[in-house]
Amino acid sequence: MLPHRFPRPARLGLYALAAAILLALCVLPSRDLPDPGTGDRFEHFAAWLVLTLTGYALAPNRRLAIPAFALAYGVFIEVLQGVLPSGRHADPLDLLADAQGVATGVVLFLLVRWLGSRRRARA
Repeated sequence: MLPHRFPRPARLGLYALAAAILLALCVLPSRDLPDPGTGDRFEHFAAWLVLTLTGYALAPNRRLAIPAFALAYGVFIEVLQGVLPSGRHADPLDLLADAQGVATGVVLFLLVRWLGSRRRARA
């Protein structure tokens, strides 16, 4: 069964779980997290790319809601990092990396949809 065909409560629950995991990774003190050696900006880019693609996998008809939520969530997390005493700090460049990840996710989603529609048109 495709993820977007799961019952709505299951899809919302899975997306909430993905968002909660991302929140935990972003607000835990950085000393408590493993360092994959990829750099903070790449980690932000990759995390928001995955969040966006997860949203589209679970709700492909929410073309605008998924990236809007992901961008707003990025702002929320940056503000949270700025106010929590976790050793993290708010950084506009992190938000830019988040936005790049969201934009890449949107482009990939649209590309896959376009390729799928071309394939169906040929058949």
